This record gives sequence, structure tokens and C-alpha cells, in this order.
Amino acid sequence: MTASHSDSLVVLFGATAGAYGAKLGSDERELILLVWQVVDLPSKKVGTLHKSLVKADNLDLSDQCREVSGLTPEGLGKAEPLDRVLQQFSQLVSSDLKVLGRSSYTLCSDGQLLIRQVLHPETSKKNFLLSDCFYSFYDLRKEFHTCYPSSAAVKDQTIKTMAEYLGLGTDETEEDFGVWQVKTMVAIIFSMLSESGVHVFTEPETVKYKYETGPCSKSETVDSETVIRARGLPWQSSDQDIARFFKGLNIAKGGVALCLNAQGRRNGEALVRFVNSEQRDLALERHKHHMGSRYIEVYKATGEEFLKIAGGTSNEVAQFLSKENQVIIRMRGLPFTATQEDVLGFLGPECPVTGGKEGLLFVKYPDGRPTGDAFVLFSCEEYAQNALKKHKEILGKRYIELFRSTAAEVQQVLNRYMSTPLIPTLPTPIIPVIPPPYTIATGSIRDCVRLRGLPYTAGIDDILEFMGDATADIKPHGVHMVLNQQGRPSGDAFIQMKSADKAFMVAQKCHKKMMKDRYVEVFQCSGEEMNFVLMGGTLNRSGLSPPPCKLPCLSPPAYAAFQTAAVIPAEAALYQPQALLPTTRTPQASTTAPPTVTYYPAQAAQLYMNYTAYYPSPPVSPTTVGYIAAPPGAVAAAATATHTPILPQPGALVRMQGLPYNTGMKEILSFFQGYQLHADSILVLYNFSGQPSGEALVTFPSLDLAKKAVAEKNGQLLGSRYVELYLV
Repeated sequence: MTASHSDSLVVLFGATAGAYGAKLGSDERELILLVWQVVDLPSKKVGTLHKSLVKADNLDLSDQCREVSGLTPEGLGKAEPLDRVLQQFSQLVSSDLKVLGRSSYTLCSDGQLLIRQVLHPETSKKNFLLSDCFYSFYDLRKEFHTCYPSSAAVKDQTIKTMAEYLGLGTDETEEDFGVWQVKTMVAIIFSMLSESGVHVFTEPETVKYKYETGPCSKSETVDSETVIRARGLPWQSSDQDIARFFKGLNIAKGGVALCLNAQGRRNGEALVRFVNSEQRDLALERHKHHMGSRYIEVYKATGEEFLKIAGGTSNEVAQFLSKENQVIIRMRGLPFTATQEDVLGFLGPECPVTGGKEGLLFVKYPDGRPTGDAFVLFSCEEYAQNALKKHKEILGKRYIELFRSTAAEVQQVLNRYMSTPLIPTLPTPIIPVIPPPYTIATGSIRDCVRLRGLPYTAGIDDILEFMGDATADIKPHGVHMVLNQQGRPSGDAFIQMKSADKAFMVAQKCHKKMMKDRYVEVFQCSGEEMNFVLMGGTLNRSGLSPPPCKLPCLSPPAYAAFQTAAVIPAEAALYQPQALLPTTRTPQASTTAPPTVTYYPAQAAQLYMNYTAYYPSPPVSPTTVGYIAAPPGAVAAAATATHTPILPQPGALVRMQGLPYNTGMKEILSFFQGYQLHADSILVLYNFSGQPSGEALVTFPSLDLAKKAVAEKNGQLLGSRYVELYLV
């Protein structure tokens, strides 16, 4: 009997300081035990059985570990660290093979977890390399099921059940922990070799050495059982960083797609496609594992979602990405007049571009106008690092931003710009959603500042850099970028500061300071003044001008915004509990008027209302802050409504996230069956484009019922997606 890969197996067993069995490695606990023995397949001889304790950085053992293994922190404190133990492993295996007259071997473990979920992730975090032998191994459970098809399914197998199936009379209590497991695994292998027909170890499991980049076509078929969504990623994460987080698991070629927000910036999420469902299921076990100091959430996703982010149709992009194993760098903020020669000259001879001009891809609008973005290919990490050192250096009169990028990001950016209409048109009127407890400021206290004359390409990062140390004094979710009537940046922004004094200091310090190639005016203002501008009015040195709404409003002309006490009909899909834009005072407004809701008719709203984008401010972690679009029918209904205020529903509000995009009220009602809900309790949220955002708000009759729903239903499946629930 010989194996196609080698003539010898090294039977390997290990344990961590935490979970045991089917949950091995799911809690990120370190390896504390390795036991192994060499098996010569042709002669059925074995080498010496070795048991080695491993000194972990954290010797706090779980109760299950103490009970099952019998190990103690005191005993482990005298052991060698993992890198030394692995060196000893290689030396001892080589010595045993020499005695048996062999030179090559393949590992054989009980399942996938020890190799994929423990050894590879831990050594990656500790920054040392595993030897080549750990990239190929036999899964004894799969081999056993191949040899004995009538035995239990692979996922239900254990060393004990396999031994019992063969009638092996081994007693677990007679041996030390780990020793019994290895001896039994060896006995199982010998039984398999003695079977009629003789079992052959021919197809080992493989672990990919590195992540392979590559393009993805929208016409490709992607199995939904192979895709996950990772949340909470550091914004600067690259595809290689994400592949390292999933080290030990086989990601499909070009299978990492970083998600971008409405402004084209990374939002802390990524979709990852694995080679099969087994690898995907192992990836789900890394839910809340850490990348640096941040924990990453891992959920199921669909093939449709992956193709929406990573799929492309452009031949130009496919040709650009066809050069495999290239490092991709994104350049942002290029002068619109920049040529290929300008970019190559900016990068210089120390970071040569692959293929010269062929390694450059300028991003353009459908009419050929440049966007200021470009992607560059480099043949190696060294050249890419040299390029990244030029981050924020000047080309022409602009400083250029450089970031690591991915094939999927190239597709996303090109898809985004190529789908931009040549004649911009406004979507249905939208109202921004601000996650509680954050509300827009109101009143006459001058605790806000207005930035005027911003570069149209300026984003949240540019503003925070412009404000310098004063960013520490910004209220959470206090940065408001004003968009014009075409939905594009207007050059204005408002910042809510923690106090009027802080606002005064910022205005004094930053007024007429340069941002990129423009100087920016900074004025101190009040929340009341800010709200007038956000509702379409103008703000100048001579005072306030009200919004130019020429069509009649449906309530007294207070230019009021949506009161806390007001609820907009469910069919309008608006988020009612927050005071999004509090009432401002005008000479026409009565101080005794009852709370009202102002609706602008559809035409007036499209012509005169400003739009505002809301961003989380540091140190708030990335959140998904969307927009809620009112369907045209709802706006038309509002235009014929009476002045009667609509009172809010009593109860407690729950936010749903991660919904399938085709989810409607019927599906949500079915999901919460038994919780006394009706259709008017549900608001489906829409994004900036008027498409379902994957979120909804649900009003429960009582706080206790809402808490019960969150406790019982959070993390459960709706369709093919895990749904997250939060009390608002």
C-alpha cells in the first residue's frame, strides 16, 4: 500500500486553551498541546509517539479545557512557545522517518479544525511561517467515510464514533489526553488499510499559500453557499489583510470584494467568496474574531450580492485586471487635465508601473469626463510601497491620495461612475436618517460652524484633516455635507461642535485656511441658522432668507421640519421618532401653533429642497447610515392631506439590519409572528438611490415585547440572511 503523495503519514492531534471538539478554534484561544506519531503505510510500522505542551501567551484555561485535558497553567508555564515546539516537531518527524527509511510524509488530522482554524490563524497573528507540510493534509473523517460509506456523515464523525464503528476496544481513560486520540487514529488507519480492496490515501486537503487576485464577470455564477459578509473592518484594510484574517481557508480567486459607500469610500464591510460551502461554514465560525484590536462580524451573504459588488462588464477593466498577481493602487484627487505621462512622471522610476501606460486605468464618466480617480498596477510589493510613500504629494496644484486597492474595488468604482446619468436628475425626495441618540442641533446657541467654498471632491476625511486637533470637539454624527439640487456636493458643510466656545475657536483658527487648492471660509453659526440652510434657505451676513418654496405648503408657512411628535404614514417609509430638522422661527410662525408636519408637494420638493449627507464622526465606529426615500405615491398623498397632525404609535422601536433586499412587510410580519404586529408597525428603509437598504424599523406595542423579540429573534434567518435586531 502506498499513497500518491507520500509513503508515510504523521498522525496529528492538538488542543487549545478554550473550546474542544466541534468548536475547536472558534474562540480564538491558543494552542496548548500537540501529539503526533509517524505511520509508515507500506510496512504498517509506527515511529515514537510524541507529546508536547505549548506555552500560550494567555494561560487562563477554560473550564472545559481543564476538565477534558487535565492540564494546568502551572504545567504549561514550563513549556516552550509555539514556534519552538513546531521546530522540534519538524526535527523529531525527520528523525523518525529516517529510522523507518522514509523521507516524505503528509499530515493526517481528525477533521479540518486543527490545521485550518487553529494552526494557520495563530501563526499568522504571531507573524511566523508554517512549514510546507501544514499546507497539505488528510482529513481522517473524510477518508473514513470514503472507506465506509455506510458510516455516519462526515460532520457527525468523531474519533470515538469511528473507533466504535470498527469495534476497536480502546479505553479513553487508560491514556493521557491526546495520547489516546493519536493511538486510536493510528488503529483506525490500520483497519482501513486492511479492508478488502485496500483504502488508498490519494487526495489530500490543500491550504492555499496566498490569496489570488483576479476579475469577476457579472455573467459568472456564484453559489450563495460560498459567500460571507465581513463587518467592522478597519477602513484601510486591503484584500490581503482580509485574506490574512481568514488564513487557513481557501478564498476563491478574486473572491474579496471591499464595499464602498455612496461617496465611493470604504464602509468597513467586505464580501468574501470561498471555494466551497465547507470553507464558508468554517469562515462563519470566525464571527467576532479580531483583526488587530477590532473584532470582525461574519455573516452569510448571497452570490447576487457578491456579483453586485465585484462583477463587471467592461472589457477595458477585464483587460486591465487580466495581469495576475499584480498589486493594485488607487489614486484619488488627480487634476482633470492629468495625462498618462503626468501620472508616470509623478510615480517616478523607483516605482515602475507594470506595462507602462497599459498599467494605468483612468476612471471616467460615460461622456468621457475624468473623475480624478485612477488605478495603477505594480508587479511587486516593493514598488507598491514606494508608490504609497507619495501619498499626499503634489501633482499640478493638487495633492494626490494613494491607497491599496483590489480588483473588486476597480469594478465597483467603474460600475458606479459608468452608471451615472449624463443629465443628473433628482431621486424622489429623501429625508436623512440619523441614528439615535444623535439629533440635529436647534436653538440660537452658536455652537455650529459653516464651511463654505469646499473643493467639490472634499469628503469627511478631508474635513477632519482640515480641522486638525479640533476634530476632538465635534459632536458624534456632527458633520453634515450639503448636496445641491442635482445631488452633488455644493461646497458647503456644517459642523456641530460641543460648545459655542469650541465653534468660535474653530472659526478663528480655520477661516480662509487652504484645503487642497482652495481656501475655505469658516463662520460660526447656530443650529437654527444651519437648519434654515438645510431646508433650502440661504444664510449670509445680513441674516436669514427662508426657503424659496413657491408652491403652497400644507401647514402654516413655518418651514417646519419633522417634529418628534409627528409620524409620517407607513407607506411613505419615513423614520419618525427623531427630530430630524427641528422647527425654526419665522415672523409668520405662531408660537402657540400645534405640532405639524410640513410636506412639500413633489415638484416643489424637487426644485427647492437641499439634501444633506450625514457621517459618523470619530471616535464613533463605522455605521451604516442610510437614506429613506419617499415613494412618489406617498408624496402625492401628502399633497392632498389635511392639516391634522398624525400622532406617533406608542411602544418601542426595533431596527432590523441585514434583510434580503426583496423583503416586504409580509415577510417581516411572518418573521415576528406571535408578537402582535400589524402592517402599520413596519417601515422599510430605502437608500440614497431609492432602493431597499436591507433595513427596517418595527414598532412593538411595549418595551418588554420589543426586548423579548430582540432576545429571541436576533441572529435568526429571514430568507437566506441572518438578521440583526437592535432596540432604538
